[in-house]
Amino acid sequence: MPFRKDFLWGGATAANQCEGAYQEGGRGLANVDVVPHGKDRFPVSMGKLKMTELDNEHYYPALEAIDFYHHYKEDIALFGEMGFKTYRMSIAWSRIFPNGDEEEPNEEGLKFYEDVFKECHKYGIEPLVTITHFDCPMHLITEYGGWKNRKLIDFYKRLVTVLFTRYKGLVKYWLTFNEINMILHLPFMGAGLIIEEGENEEAVKYTAAHHELVASAWATKIAHEIDPENMVGCMLAAGNTYANTCAPEDVWKSMEKDRENYFFIDVQSRGAYPAYAIKELERKGIEIPFAEDDKEMLKNYTVDFISFSYYSSRLTSADPEVNKETAGNVFATLKNPYLKASEWGWQIDPLGLRITMNALYDRYQKPLFIVENGLGAKDELVNGFVEDDYRIDYLREHIKAMKDAVEIDGVDLLGYTSWGCIDLVSASTGEMSKRYGFIYVDKDDAGHGNLKRYKKKSFDWYKKVIASNGEDLD
Repeated sequence: MPFRKDFLWGGATAANQCEGAYQEGGRGLANVDVVPHGKDRFPVSMGKLKMTELDNEHYYPALEAIDFYHHYKEDIALFGEMGFKTYRMSIAWSRIFPNGDEEEPNEEGLKFYEDVFKECHKYGIEPLVTITHFDCPMHLITEYGGWKNRKLIDFYKRLVTVLFTRYKGLVKYWLTFNEINMILHLPFMGAGLIIEEGENEEAVKYTAAHHELVASAWATKIAHEIDPENMVGCMLAAGNTYANTCAPEDVWKSMEKDRENYFFIDVQSRGAYPAYAIKELERKGIEIPFAEDDKEMLKNYTVDFISFSYYSSRLTSADPEVNKETAGNVFATLKNPYLKASEWGWQIDPLGLRITMNALYDRYQKPLFIVENGLGAKDELVNGFVEDDYRIDYLREHIKAMKDAVEIDGVDLLGYTSWGCIDLVSASTGEMSKRYGFIYVDKDDAGHGNLKRYKKKSFDWYKKVIASNGEDLD
């Protein structure tokens, strides 16, 4: 069998997309709370608008989301019924430290997650916890400027020390920052950045990224000191970039695009800034804000494994005119004529997953963990049931490619968590109608619905996949 006996099958969510209860349990306001649904969502996310508090003009989907806060026992029971071995979730920083800079944590928030983790273990589910998944207390943004300010490293160190201490024995697998490369594309959600007039936007992004990289190294150090059993991973939004043609210029452009994605993971996994990145930043006139012990921290405290999301591959050309015709919605990419696309324009490429896994494993020689993969689609609930054969087809083909990477290519893979194992708010669009889950949640894009949960056809299919350790995919 290609997968190890202890292969971690499961599903993934994020606090800001499912938890809700933004005013309960002593929680503070976070950046994800003030990102609205609709046409204003991306301008806010990109830091173009100075929206730092809630107003009456917008609908904010994260405030309630699917109310996992009050439904977690019901939801985890359904995950247990599917046979999950792991459940990837995240911590809402502002639930632990409401403002982010307090000396003492919020006990109600700590107790909530303790209860969630214990509920997981009741069903034999190992929590996989992302410490920061597009989540930053709003106070840290308005008072300090988000991750552009080095002080956030100390606040983050305080956060992780509390988490690793409180949840010792309950959580073994940790991820420091979700899709850390997304800071270049969604700086407000990625690092709480609002680009001020006159600021060098790229310099601000790379400064914030450096602070996150150093914080990640500190988290790895602290995690291992508190509990040697802890395993700490990095996380990137992955997907290899193909060249549009075999013209050497196109091939070189695709290599540059891949390096842009690998940059931060190179640092977290290898322990130093890669030469190509140093040269690129020099050409841009951007200085990496190294403090005295930063290089030593990065070198000595690299991650234990590489985790990543995979939804699609990408395509690029060296010709700027050709590159104007883009598909998808976060990563600009050419439309690949050899691939089909989802309803949201994401190109479906199962073989691209195998290609991406091999590229990452060849590059880092550390265990991999696929922590997001799935199909966003408009599901139709009919008589309490969703016939989502299209989702089953998508996941089947990607799991087949994953198996080939393990069985034929020898890639070391720890586990697989399908994204949005229960319907949740889309990070990119704020929609509920962009559904990924095995479980349907009764809520629409305007926030209407009774939040009742329904099993989809894919629920029983995935249950069978897990029970057979990936052998039965029919």
